[in-house]
Amino acid sequence: MSRRTPSRFAALLIQAIVGGVISIAVGISIAHADARIVSVADQPVAGNDPASLPNLVARLLPAVVSITTTQATGPVTNHSAPKSSPFEEYFREYFDKRRNNERGSALGSGFIITPDGYVVTNNHVIARATSVRVILNNEKPLNARIVGRDPRADLAVLKVEPEKPLPFVKWGDSDVVRIGHDVIAIGNPFGLSQTVTTGIISARGRHLRNFGGFPGSSFVDFLQTDAAINKGNSGGPLFSLDGKVIGINTAIYSQAGTNAGIAFAVPSNLAVPIVRQLKRYGRTRRGWLGVQIQWVDDDLAKSLGMDSPTGALVANVVAGGPAAKGGVVSGDVIVMFDGKKVPSATRLPQIVAATPVGKSVKVEVLRKNKIVTFTIVLGELEKAAKTGATQNFPKDSVKPDLFPELGLRLGTITPELAKRYKTIVRQGVIVLGVDPQSYSAEKDIKPGDVIVEMDQTPVKEPKELRSLLEKSKESRKTSALFLIQRDESRRFIVIRFKLQ
Repeated sequence: MSRRTPSRFAALLIQAIVGGVISIAVGISIAHADARIVSVADQPVAGNDPASLPNLVARLLPAVVSITTTQATGPVTNHSAPKSSPFEEYFREYFDKRRNNERGSALGSGFIITPDGYVVTNNHVIARATSVRVILNNEKPLNARIVGRDPRADLAVLKVEPEKPLPFVKWGDSDVVRIGHDVIAIGNPFGLSQTVTTGIISARGRHLRNFGGFPGSSFVDFLQTDAAINKGNSGGPLFSLDGKVIGINTAIYSQAGTNAGIAFAVPSNLAVPIVRQLKRYGRTRRGWLGVQIQWVDDDLAKSLGMDSPTGALVANVVAGGPAAKGGVVSGDVIVMFDGKKVPSATRLPQIVAATPVGKSVKVEVLRKNKIVTFTIVLGELEKAAKTGATQNFPKDSVKPDLFPELGLRLGTITPELAKRYKTIVRQGVIVLGVDPQSYSAEKDIKPGDVIVEMDQTPVKEPKELRSLLEKSKESRKTSALFLIQRDESRRFIVIRFKLQ
C-alpha cells in the first residue's frame, strides 16, 4: 500500500471552518480588506476533498519564492563548503554555471515568513550577490534587501516591499519531528519554480563535517530527508503535513551533483532564533562560554567514574572567558547547561549559541565524582571571535594526544590536572585514558599515572614521547621501556606496540 493515503492526510489536514471560507489562489494573499491577515497554514482548504495533498500544496505555494542574484565576476571563493568537501562541487557548479563573461545569476529558493515581506533563504544563495530579486508565486519580481546573513548556519533574511500583504507560512516544531514522518519540499530546482517533492525524514542529528567539514556543522544538527532536492532548492522550505516549516533545505550529498535520495535541512528550531536575531540586529549574537571541549567516550567515562558516556569534557578554558570567570577548569565534564541536559560535546555548542548573550546561567559539571554548580554570565561569540579571545587559551592548558599504538590518551601536566589526579609529579606526561583492550591496560596503567621516561629518556610533553616512539618504530622495535610514577612510587614497565 502506498505510504501516502487519503486516510493518513485526513487527520492532519481537516480543519474546523468557522464563518466564511477564505480561498487562496496564486497571487491572492489575503481575504477582503476588512479581514485579518492570516498565514497560508492557517487557512481552510478549498475544494471538495479537504484531506487531499494537492489542496495542502495549493495553499502553501503562494508563500514559496524563487530567488535570483546578480553575482560579482571572478573565482568563487566564498562557497558554503570548503575545499576537499563533497559539497564543494555542488556549490561551485551552483554558482559557476550561472555566470556569463561579466556577471551571472544564481538561482535559489526561499519562503515568506511575514506579510510585510521578510523572506528566509540560505546564505550561500546570496553570498556573492551584488543585487537580489525575489520572484513571487505570480511571477512578479521584487527587488530585495539583504537584512542579515549567518554563514555558520547557512541562513539569510531578505526584505521586499510589496504593494499589499503577502501570503506567508509559519514555523513548525522540528524537535517533535521523528524519523519516518512525511514531509513536503517546495523550491526552484534547475530554475523550475514551484516544484513540489515529497518524502520522509530519513535521519536526524546529521553533522556534515563527517562528510568533509561543512562550515558551521558544530552549530547545526541537520534533518535528513529523501525528498528530491536539487540545485536551486537551496533555501526552500521543508514542510510537515500540517503546513508548517520544519526545515530549510540546504544541501545534498551526491557524487553526481544531483539528487541521490540524501538531502539536508536546517531544523526550524535552530533557525528561528537566528532569523529573529538577523531581523533585529542584522547579524547573529550567539552565546559564548569560552571552553574547548571533547567527546566523552567509553574509556574516558570509565576513567572519570561515570556510568555512561555523556556530557562534554572540558579540555581547555579560555583565559578570562565566561567559563574561567565562573570557576570551570580543564577536566570538568559539563552535564547540564541552563537547565538543559548536555548529551554530548556536539550538542553543547548549539545549546550555548541559542542562549541570549549576557544571560546568567547555571552550569553543572562533574568534578571528582561530584556535581558542582556554577553561575556563569555568557559572552558573545561573534565579538570574542573578532578580538581573538576564542583562542586565548593558557599556555599550560591540556589538549589530549592519542597514542593508539600504546592504547593511551596522554596530555601535558597542568596545575588543574595535577590537582584533579592528586599527583605530586610536576614533570612528565600524564595518562588521561586507557584502552581496556590494550597492552597498557594489562600492565595496570591507569588515568593519573605519569610517564616520566621512555627508554631512559626524560619526557615532558606528548610530542617528545611521540618523537621517541617514531624513532623506535624506525629501528623496528616492537616495545619500549617506560618509567611510570603513581603517587610516590615509580616502576619500570615494558609496553608492546600495537601493530597498526
